[in-house]
Amino acid sequence: MSDSGNATTRRGIFDPAFFHVTTLFFIWGFVTASIDPLVPSVRTVFSLTYAESLLTQFAFFLAYGIVSIPAAAVLKRLGYPGTIIASLAAMALGCLIIPLATYAHSYPFVLVALFIIAGGITQLQVAANPLAANMGSPEGSHFRLTLSQTFNSLGTVIAPLIGAYVLLRGGVFAGAAINAGARDATLRNVDVQFLLIAAVIVLFTLFLWRVRKGLHPVDEIEEMQGSPFAAFGSGWALFGAAAIFVYVGAEVAISSLMINFLHQPSVLNIDYSSAGRLLGFYYWGGAMVGRAIGSVVLIRAPAHRVLAAAAFVALLLCLVVTQSAGHMAGVAALAVGLFNSIMFPTIFTLTLERSSASAPATSGLLCMAIVGGAILPLCAGVVADHAGLSAAFWLPFAAYCLIATFALISPAKERA
Repeated sequence: MSDSGNATTRRGIFDPAFFHVTTLFFIWGFVTASIDPLVPSVRTVFSLTYAESLLTQFAFFLAYGIVSIPAAAVLKRLGYPGTIIASLAAMALGCLIIPLATYAHSYPFVLVALFIIAGGITQLQVAANPLAANMGSPEGSHFRLTLSQTFNSLGTVIAPLIGAYVLLRGGVFAGAAINAGARDATLRNVDVQFLLIAAVIVLFTLFLWRVRKGLHPVDEIEEMQGSPFAAFGSGWALFGAAAIFVYVGAEVAISSLMINFLHQPSVLNIDYSSAGRLLGFYYWGGAMVGRAIGSVVLIRAPAHRVLAAAAFVALLLCLVVTQSAGHMAGVAALAVGLFNSIMFPTIFTLTLERSSASAPATSGLLCMAIVGGAILPLCAGVVADHAGLSAAFWLPFAAYCLIATFALISPAKERA
């Protein structure tokens, strides 16, 4: 990277507008990771199978498949500031619906609320990912988006820790017989979690409304040209979307099953609350540390090589999980988070660089591919029900194989 590129990158980092955009990554990371401790909670309260409990992730990530392309059109119409404000409002609305769903003791209603929350996050990602990447020099895009994703990881670290304390204590997790009173107590804990999230989102929306004029990327007018469907005509955008699909699916499948996996007597034999804390500290914490380190490494090393190395180690760790038990399996599963760290932002920026479509159109397609977080975890839940939780790690193994392939051939790909 040239000196001028470095200078532009540094100005982008210390620009207050870049900081404001980066806080968005924290918000949606926190909300997304709050679903992980919700999985064992609803599984116990509503007496669900693994596959049924993972419908929480299905409903949440299904929104990416449905909302992303319309979100690209909304971005063209409202611009970045308007899209961000509308997205946060939708997220807050979904959080406020959760207490209505738990009051009705309706699991399907919970799923509807999660879909609404995820619809807001989808719209937010369509705007915020290219915005963070393009608030400075093109040479610094990998660095900027990975740095922003580090704060996303901070949210995913904190959320399971709070969720383990709020959602996985008392009620049905108190150790006594599970009865109507215990179920009600756990559902009230769910209400507390999502009402607090709604309050934080509302406060943050009011703050961003005041600073909305600074939320614009470089060359915004050029970015807004073209159809939101243009990315479907770009081979590289489609390949990048496939990589995002399997990456998010693998990450979410592992995190969704992790608490139950670590709880098993054959692995760590710990209680649900302790397993939730380990999920936050080590799986999501590893992703945060990895992104912090990766944002520095990506200044010096080619992005495709860093991505290939991370994917190769992640697939080896999944292989270890399928072939071992006890502490070795538990440590290997948790360590995957460290190597997940740079995958999403690196795949995203490699695709933006090579796509022949505009940034909003390409971002819309890539965010639509996040629907992998709905499909792969559900498949992993089915495998877990029939073959055990360890066997479910074969799906992430296959996903990381595809990501490694994406990384290895990316230097040879031209803009298409």
